[in-house]
Amino acid sequence: MATKIVMEALSPTMEEGRLVEWKKQEGDAINPGDVLAEVETDKAVMELVARTGGTLLKQLVAAGATVPVSSAVGWIGAAGESVDGGGTVGKAPKAAGELPAAAARAPSVPAAVPAPAAAPSGRVKASPLARRIAGERGLDLTTVSGSGPEGRIIRRDLEGVTPRGAAASPAVRSSGPAFLDVPLTQIRKTIAKRLVQSIGPIPTFYLTREVDMERVAEARDALNAVAGEQAKISYNDIILKAVATALHQHPTCNAWWMDDHVRTWNGVHLGMAVAVEDGLITPVIRDAEGKTLRVISAETRDLAKRARERKLKPEEYTGSTFSVSNLGMLDIEHFTAIINPPEAGILAVGRIALVPAAVEGRLEVRRRMRMTMSCDHRVIDGATGAQFLMTLTLLLENPLALVW
Repeated sequence: MATKIVMEALSPTMEEGRLVEWKKQEGDAINPGDVLAEVETDKAVMELVARTGGTLLKQLVAAGATVPVSSAVGWIGAAGESVDGGGTVGKAPKAAGELPAAAARAPSVPAAVPAPAAAPSGRVKASPLARRIAGERGLDLTTVSGSGPEGRIIRRDLEGVTPRGAAASPAVRSSGPAFLDVPLTQIRKTIAKRLVQSIGPIPTFYLTREVDMERVAEARDALNAVAGEQAKISYNDIILKAVATALHQHPTCNAWWMDDHVRTWNGVHLGMAVAVEDGLITPVIRDAEGKTLRVISAETRDLAKRARERKLKPEEYTGSTFSVSNLGMLDIEHFTAIINPPEAGILAVGRIALVPAAVEGRLEVRRRMRMTMSCDHRVIDGATGAQFLMTLTLLLENPLALVW
C-alpha cells in the first residue's frame, strides 16, 4: 500500500518548508533513509529522508514550492501502483527544464519562468536564493562563477549578469522591468516574524559603555605570536569569552522571560549573530562560561563556517540564553541590536578605533570600543544591566582575568 511523503518539521520553529530540489525522481527505487529532497527551513537547508522503501510513485510538489509542515509532497509504494487518482507512473525521463505535473498547484513558482539550465558536467552549485533569482530573471547559471563556499553561486554573483538572449548595453538601461520582486526565503520570513515579536511587545531600554581595548590588543598579539595559523584568536573571540564570564557572575542577565515567570539559566549558552547570504542566524556556544578562549575560538570558526553554508543542525542554533552581535569588522561605530525572545538581553559591539582619550591626566591615542546592551525591562533593571556592563568592561580592560 502506498505511503505519503510529508513535509516534516526539520527544525523546532519550522512551520513551512520550501522544497529546493528533488534528489529522487518518479520511478526511482527508494530505500528507508534515502535522501528524497533538499528542504529550505527557517534556518538551514536540510534533507528530507524516506521513512519507508519502495518506488517513488509521484511528486506532488514542484521544486521551488513552499508547503506547510505535515502536507503531502509525494507518494512511495509498489512499482506500478495507482495513487491519488494519478494513474501509474513510468520511468520516462523528463525533458530539460520540465516540471512535475503538480507544478500547477505550486503558486510560488510562476509557470512562465524559465528554469536555469543544468551544467553539462553535473548539477550547478548554487544557493536556493540564487536559483530563485536566476529562474525569475532567466539567467543561465552555467555561465556564472560562484564566490561562495566551494564555488557555490550566491546572490551577489548574479549582479550585472545578462539574461539569456539579451544584449548588454553599457550606456542605456534595457526596456525590461523597472524592478525585481524577490520572494521571501524561509529564513527571511522567520526573521521578520521574530522582529515583530520583539521590538513591539518588549519594553526595551539601552545601556552604552566605551571600553579601552589596549590590553586586549596586546593580549591578542601575544597569543597569536605563539599560535598556529589555524588557531588565531580574534577580538570577537575575546569579547565572547568576556561576555560569558560576566554573565556567569550576573545570572539575572542570563535569563528568559516566560510570560508568567523568569527562567534564570545556570549555564551560559551564548548566541553569536552570523550574517548569511539572505539573512541572519545565531549559532550557540553551549556552556561558554566554562570553556577556554582557545575552545571558544575554535567553536566560533566552525559554527560560523557551517552557518554560512546552511549546514547547522537545529540544536546548534536554538536555546541561546544571551546573544552578541558584532558589526565592528564592518566599521560600524555604534548600533543597537534587537532582543531575540525569550532572551532578556543582547549586546551590540562596534568597531575598535584609535581615538584621543584622557589617561591619568594625559591625552593619548588609544584603542576604544563602544558596546550597547539592549535589555528587557521585565527581567533586567537599569542598575542590573549597568553592573553587568561594569564587570564586562573590567574583564576586557584586564584580559588576564579571562585565563584564571
